Amino acid sequence: MNENNGQQPPAAGFPSAGLSDADVFAHCLTGDGLARLESLLDSGRYEVRAPEQAALLCVAWLRRAGAGDAAAVLVEELRPFASEVRFAPYPAERPVPAPDAVHRLTVGEAAGALARRGPRPAVEAQREALTVWRPFEDALLGHWLRVEADPASVPREEGAALLVRYRELAAAHTRCTGHLNPKSNAAALLHGLEETVAGRELSPRLAGRVRHAVASMVARRGLPGSAEHTRLRREQARQAALPAHHQLAALVLHRLAPLDVGRGATDAEALTGPVTAEEAQRTGLPAGTAVPARIGATVVAASSAPLETLLELGTVPSAEVLAELAARLIPGHTARGYADESLRRLMAALYGAPTHRYPLWWNREHHARISGSPWVRAVAPWGDDPVDQARSTLRMLAEVCVRAFPGSGPPNLLVRVLAALVRQAELPVRLAAEPFADAYSGMATPEVLAAAQAAAELLHGTVYERYHGIDYAAVRDLVVAGDRYGFARLCAARAGQPGLSLATDPAVMEQARVLTASLLAALVRDVGISPRDGWDDLARGAFTAAVRRGATDRDVASAWRQLVFHLSLCAADEQARVLAWIEDRAARLPARAAKRIAGPLARLRLAVP
Repeated sequence: MNENNGQQPPAAGFPSAGLSDADVFAHCLTGDGLARLESLLDSGRYEVRAPEQAALLCVAWLRRAGAGDAAAVLVEELRPFASEVRFAPYPAERPVPAPDAVHRLTVGEAAGALARRGPRPAVEAQREALTVWRPFEDALLGHWLRVEADPASVPREEGAALLVRYRELAAAHTRCTGHLNPKSNAAALLHGLEETVAGRELSPRLAGRVRHAVASMVARRGLPGSAEHTRLRREQARQAALPAHHQLAALVLHRLAPLDVGRGATDAEALTGPVTAEEAQRTGLPAGTAVPARIGATVVAASSAPLETLLELGTVPSAEVLAELAARLIPGHTARGYADESLRRLMAALYGAPTHRYPLWWNREHHARISGSPWVRAVAPWGDDPVDQARSTLRMLAEVCVRAFPGSGPPNLLVRVLAALVRQAELPVRLAAEPFADAYSGMATPEVLAAAQAAAELLHGTVYERYHGIDYAAVRDLVVAGDRYGFARLCAARAGQPGLSLATDPAVMEQARVLTASLLAALVRDVGISPRDGWDDLARGAFTAAVRRGATDRDVASAWRQLVFHLSLCAADEQARVLAWIEDRAARLPARAAKRIAGPLARLRLAVP
């Protein structure tokens, strides 16, 4: 049945409210309907919520491209299902995103993160200290300085007024509690003030505490009214007057409000710019105030832009984040093969639509890919071979992962995305995602054996084999024999614990990563990745990742494994240059970091001829 029980949302120029799917289908084939579809193609202001909702747009595109016969054939193929399936798009207020644009967060997700930014207690306490308690302490100190200079000239009423002011401030401003500490300078001056206002003489002990407090406060900040003290208080007042981060977050949230919550933001720079004069008048925030970087980063994470742009912005900080974006990248990259801009945009929207149901002609076995649907087949002559496009997308994603994150192997989620692309690309490649073994039998998976074979064929006789002490000839024999138990036992033996399981033990799993080179060998040999800046540049990047501050032992092990792989694919002269570069950088490391890599570096020297 059609969505919303046959009740479609109203849209200007598209009389679908209250009409059945069959009526909408019939209207779209009239002169007015086809003109409206062509207008949507040009403007991009439509929404494809399921792949079949692009069908009539394909009809309109074919007619405009002069392929009337192909359009007529497609219409007749669709007509029997017109009463059960909506083939028309939904008009939208904003154009569909550019085919090559992708975003990490939606506008709605970024807005939610900003809405959760409330006042920070520590920051607000600091603001209260600078605006309330520091000025009061200055007044309190000034009073006691005058008392020390000439007690008779200071009326008791002045001290009484200070106490009244203190009690009012303490009742209204409760974030700071330093004044309640009986050992604080302010507490000593207040205690002395209470005694003198009550007409009692200070005890020798209390008098000494008051003198000490006055001397300490003057030594620390200078005399009230002095040039030094005035500069300090002026700077503190400036800091206190700066808007709080949650106020600026609310401002950016207001800027996001008109945008589509389900999409990315196309102009992050405008959304994170300084406070405008109009905004200053509306909010009370000072005009020209810059949006803090941490708030801006939330909006930048919602930027809708090509992947390379997002990498430059730092929106994709890890291979794991790239894996999350991969599924969104594929539709736009797949649509690149269509020559016409409006068709590229349409196909990107189609490939990006959720495939939550299967029309009658589209069974899971025979048309597992969207490319099998009639409307995609109809426009296929104006695009590249879907298999070629899948191979291009596969190579692009793999190369970006290796180039942007040279110290990280492809994470499991990205491996699964790449494996799906391998099937679409019709390549005889098997990519191994974790777990590497069956949990019950302990046998290595067939994918792991395939990855080990690729590594054995690519890395036999290289720095990688010598560094890790691998006998790739023996590994290849295991693979050729299909000995999945034998491979699991080899991993356990290399981990030093033959009884441990490849399915569950981290040390044994690490040996599987070593033997398979974390799938990089398969990506090089079978997918054909070739980093544009060369393997030597990636080796340097992996070393930088290995010695970065905050890297865990697992991070270091992974980065060093990647380093050795990248170095193994360099020519001999490049290997020598990279090793010299590493030696130079290692000599400048702090002692602790240098000690951490001393062993691996010594083994690397022995492995490089």
